[in-house]
Amino acid sequence: MPEPNSPIIVSVLLAALMVLGLGIVVLLLWRRREEMMRFERIHRERSEAIERGSHQARLIHPDIDLAKCIGCGTCVRACPEDGVLDLLHGQAVVVHGARCVGHGRCAEVCPTGAIALTFADLNNRTDLPAITEEFEAVDVPGLFIAGELTGFSLVRSAVGHGSTVADAVQRRLKSSAAASGSNAVDLLIVGVGPAGLACALRATELGIKFDMIEQAEEIGGTVAAYPRKKMVMTQPMVLPMHGPLQHLEYLKEDLVDLWKTLIARHALPVRTGVRLSDIARGEDGIFIADTSTGPVRARNVCLCLGRRGTPRKLGVPGESLAKVLYNLLDAESYRGRHVLVVGGGDSAIEAAIALAEQPGNTVTLSVRGRDLSRVKSKNQTRLQRSILEHGMKLVMDSSVERIEADSVTIIRNTDPSDARAQESIVFPNDDVFICIGGDPPFDLLKRAGVSFDPTRRPKPVALADNTTPLIWATSLLLLVAIGILVWASFNHGYYGATPAMRTLVDDHRWLRPGGAFGLSMAMLAVGLFVWNLAYLGRKNRFLARFLPGSLRFWMGSHVFTGIASFLCVIVHAGFTYRMTLGGYAFITLGIVLIAGMVGRYFYANVPRAANGREINLDELRARVTVIATAWDKSSRGLGSTVRERVETLVTEERWRASLIARAMGLLSAHLRIRRTLRELRMDPRFAEVPEAEREELMQLAKRSLRLSLQIAHYEEIRSVLGSWRFLHRWLALLMLLLVIAHIAVSLRYARLDWPTPSWSSTVATERAP
Repeated sequence: MPEPNSPIIVSVLLAALMVLGLGIVVLLLWRRREEMMRFERIHRERSEAIERGSHQARLIHPDIDLAKCIGCGTCVRACPEDGVLDLLHGQAVVVHGARCVGHGRCAEVCPTGAIALTFADLNNRTDLPAITEEFEAVDVPGLFIAGELTGFSLVRSAVGHGSTVADAVQRRLKSSAAASGSNAVDLLIVGVGPAGLACALRATELGIKFDMIEQAEEIGGTVAAYPRKKMVMTQPMVLPMHGPLQHLEYLKEDLVDLWKTLIARHALPVRTGVRLSDIARGEDGIFIADTSTGPVRARNVCLCLGRRGTPRKLGVPGESLAKVLYNLLDAESYRGRHVLVVGGGDSAIEAAIALAEQPGNTVTLSVRGRDLSRVKSKNQTRLQRSILEHGMKLVMDSSVERIEADSVTIIRNTDPSDARAQESIVFPNDDVFICIGGDPPFDLLKRAGVSFDPTRRPKPVALADNTTPLIWATSLLLLVAIGILVWASFNHGYYGATPAMRTLVDDHRWLRPGGAFGLSMAMLAVGLFVWNLAYLGRKNRFLARFLPGSLRFWMGSHVFTGIASFLCVIVHAGFTYRMTLGGYAFITLGIVLIAGMVGRYFYANVPRAANGREINLDELRARVTVIATAWDKSSRGLGSTVRERVETLVTEERWRASLIARAMGLLSAHLRIRRTLRELRMDPRFAEVPEAEREELMQLAKRSLRLSLQIAHYEEIRSVLGSWRFLHRWLALLMLLLVIAHIAVSLRYARLDWPTPSWSSTVATERAP
């Protein structure tokens, strides 16, 4: 057999390494290119959303703590609405805040607690009633408002509102005894939608005497008015006296049938076809509700009315024709028709799409605005598909001029810069659907004493502190570390000896790595390794169903198990290090832990320009300039000094290209910022500055310096973060392989003191010292 040619083998290996290296470089470059293209797309979408005003939510939206966000993308995947959240610069960002309807899934699944649902700026909103956390009108005790009237449109939210109201009424009834002989019910529920039904079921469960009325002939509220076979997204929720719903989505008909079944099963006192005209409190403190069937007396009233109320009208000639409708219930009833749909919201678009899908229909959608900024992205996609596949006509920036028996006239603006540049378009028409919303029953609420004054609303609750998992993780680690130090001090005679001298100590047999105690610590460390890796499985959609608990809990346990396993390995090794597989695994584990902690520091320093950081920087500079101008008039000049430091400090030197140099550059930049702030505080001119202005200036300077650093060294910081993340992942894999190899070698050759004789022991290991 010919002997192998060493030069040829070396050449082949070198060629293979070159191919592998070039392949990795090409893959990394393509990945970088895709990332930059994605960044440009998201940045463009957010800029367009800001221009249209759709980046701001009308009621509730996710508030992201960028110092905690680690860019895992779990919130983006969990959000049922398209385009609300996305990842930009390695962190979560709100792109289309107007599409947020308050599901709250992003806050539930965030592993670090970086997201909390908070209210938008409601200072100028006069269409929301002033209510307490129990949904009670602030000026009318005993009058509750639940469901859509509060501004929340989700079925799950409405169910929660109804249950909360019933619980509040029960507490009131316990604290104040009901008047004997009174013919008043404890609770009157107006409206049999999701909020009213949940309130009734919970009231039945609590034994509350109640009455329930609905002005429509059928129950279901707003849901019942949805088009036929419309999918209703409920999200996971629990109905009182029924339990959790089996599905996450229901057809409108199936959901209403479920509600009817519950009403019949529990014999709820529902009266349909009863209209509420007015409500007031009598002299005896009892509410008197004037209804179409007579007055109803109640100690408490829960108004579960929808926001649609009376449909809005266009006020144009011909609107009184029989062909003009304000709601689409069954699109399949309209075939071979010329249909006009008026409106720019989701309801109008869904109606137009459903009508366009019917055979023979010619559908025109007239939108008053110039864009569809507040429409769900999936409806925008469906609309474009309907235009291409079904020939739907979309007329933007238009309004209806008049409606006739067989036609309709629309006025369209042809020049956005000139309101007088208009043209009239006449379409043949058989049916008109006006889907421009409705006027909520605010007059009824105002007559009852409900206030819509923004100043009367209770202040929003401060964002909850979501750091609990990290706190308990670090607290447990502190206890474990203290316990290890105490253990080491009690056994100082053994752990303080050299490896050779330890064999002469009596406790060597069970304290050594293969002894009973040392082996127990090794097994505990392996268990912690497995738990640590389970966090990756919890982030997987398929495996998550087998791993209960929130991602926040698993993130906290990920931190705890990672460091706790390292401490267990230290004890297992007897506080020593050897040049063995176990020693190499020990070193790698330590490096992985350090990389994880340092990487978290880098995460906090990644620029988030598209998250509003640049805007904040401009605002800070403007505020510093305003303060500096006021100070310059009195010849103090300290404000301009701070402004100059903000502009020049972070650009004093360029960072080098290597990973270590860039990391050191980031650290030194932070040290320079601290030194600058300290020098500013020591400036003698500060003595002349009022304390309030001085503290404001220091906070402005601190934030401005930090933001300027991030913007000036954007690419360098991102490069450091990317390199560090790569290092952390591959070192973790190397550590895992070394641990597996160490365990395999130990099982084969080491003398292990198992509780029973080891199946892996050999004659050689039995003779080992």
